[in-house]
Amino acid sequence: MTAERSEETLMAAYVDGDLEAFDTLFRALAPRIHGFFVRRFGDPTIADDLLQVTFLKLHRARAQYNVGSPVRPWVFTIAARASLDELRRRGRRPEDADEIRLEKATRAAALDRASGPDAVERADIAAKVREALDKLPESQRVVVHLHRYEGMTFGEIGEVLGSTEGAVKLRAFRAYEQLRRHLTPLMREVMPEAKRNAT
Repeated sequence: MTAERSEETLMAAYVDGDLEAFDTLFRALAPRIHGFFVRRFGDPTIADDLLQVTFLKLHRARAQYNVGSPVRPWVFTIAARASLDELRRRGRRPEDADEIRLEKATRAAALDRASGPDAVERADIAAKVREALDKLPESQRVVVHLHRYEGMTFGEIGEVLGSTEGAVKLRAFRAYEQLRRHLTPLMREVMPEAKRNAT
């Protein structure tokens, strides 16, 4: 995206009533927001619904946008709240694991890749990574997603979650430590040299 059509410029134009700017902004952000929901719920249908909810809330809150401030953390704040609302609506605690979600994610990963032994191995690895992520408390899982998949800084994640940068860093540290413990055996399987170096 060029500097003159940055997310911030597009949002400012949309606040001023430019619907074309909104269309461009939607095309830029929707895949990332949708991916956020798919990773959290493992169901593209739920992700579709929550994507609509997020952009409807963005539309309603557009007058509250502080023109010039980063758009992506602001939109992910809306998305994170929509996600928590959905978890509450389902009567689930954020920390609850969901085996159906894991199974759907595994099947989707397998279907997205070509068939063959490599595809099966990749799907198996993806399932194990997903399983390790699902073992994290929701408060840590969302930090990993925003940091690893969205490339957000810890300060931006703090804004999204209504927390401090220090608290977010602590969550990330704990999450990555737990993931490392769960995934070290997997890494030794797929990278024999790692196994040799560990002995």
